[in-house]
Amino acid sequence: MSTTQSERLRELLEPLVTSQGLDLEEIAVETVGRKKVLRVVVDADTGADLDAVADVSRALSAKLDETNAMGDAAYDLEVGTPGAERPLKEHRHYVRALDRLVKFQLTEGGEVTARILAVDDEGLDLEVPGVKGRKATARRLAFTEIDKARVQVEFNRKDVADNVKEEEA
Repeated sequence: MSTTQSERLRELLEPLVTSQGLDLEEIAVETVGRKKVLRVVVDADTGADLDAVADVSRALSAKLDETNAMGDAAYDLEVGTPGAERPLKEHRHYVRALDRLVKFQLTEGGEVTARILAVDDEGLDLEVPGVKGRKATARRLAFTEIDKARVQVEFNRKDVADNVKEEEA
């Protein structure tokens, strides 16, 4: 898909997504067999629930049909959210990942896995988990030091599980 097609689709669809209280995170057009698939990824500060995704999907489908932006060939529209292990690219992504464990690839090489405690315009305050029984340490990471960042899935977050058990007791 050329940049101009991508920009045209974004210009066409972003106002609709925004009017639904969501952010347009990504647009991708792929050819699958004889069909094209338009994948649209949306999100919001509080997350996008199933009803919000369904509403925006209907609005996008109607707009695409009305404008013939995808041409005359058959296509499928898939609207979804970024998923559990989402990459963090924009400032708002880091804000949405507060208190989440994130794996950072650093621009100088190496990587750090840490929990985001705070986000400001320059960077992040992190808590780096301790290894082999050691205490967690604090670390400041500037956005300029980050090459890539991806949220990590946590199945057994000890401090959250302990708090829930204490509240139930």
